[in-house]
Amino acid sequence: MVGLLSLLQMPVRAAAAPRTVEDVLSHYSDKVEARLQPRFQFADVDWPPRRVALVAFKDTRLMELWAMNDGPWQHIKDYRVKAMSGRSGPKLREGDRQVPEGEYRIELLNPNSAYHLSLKLDYPNAYDRRQAELDGRGNLGGDIFIHGGQVSTGCLAMGNSAAEELFVLTALIGEQNVSVLITPRDYRFRPHPSATEYVPPWVGELHDRIAQRLQLFPLAEKL
Repeated sequence: MVGLLSLLQMPVRAAAAPRTVEDVLSHYSDKVEARLQPRFQFADVDWPPRRVALVAFKDTRLMELWAMNDGPWQHIKDYRVKAMSGRSGPKLREGDRQVPEGEYRIELLNPNSAYHLSLKLDYPNAYDRRQAELDGRGNLGGDIFIHGGQVSTGCLAMGNSAAEELFVLTALIGEQNVSVLITPRDYRFRPHPSATEYVPPWVGELHDRIAQRLQLFPLAEKL
């Protein structure tokens, strides 16, 4: 049995230092480039690109990666969304388990996520706050991430390999050059559902805005 004095004399093991974004780049950037650079070359987009757009579809649990330099957006690859909670419709309040809908930016990169790596969205954005004010809603929630792993509540769980690719891409080109469009369905070929499904009524306007934004990413380019 170890005595108290012996326990006190044992060396204390220091806690592991938190990772930095630079640590993640050092560890993963070569692997990510090896996986993605051939796809960028096929799409005739330089690596790393100038801008990146992520387009996530709730109904099919698919995320498209698009990129550009000086020309039009080019499709690079698709990711399968491993998990997301909720249903069609925007996030309205804390605890509703909904994934937001609309266009967002990356607010920060978290290299120490409990889900491997994560990218924080700027939900609620100005549009979300404006609609909440008109509705008289408060407590909109927050902390919406794109992250690794396969479990999620209100976020987009992409699996670890996809999280590495999206994290490294964003770190290389800057958060301000990455947009994230989240839509309930692919309005490039699917019609809008009946307006009676929308509560509150402004959700129809939101989906019109999303459908218009989707036109920047032509479906035919994937064929």
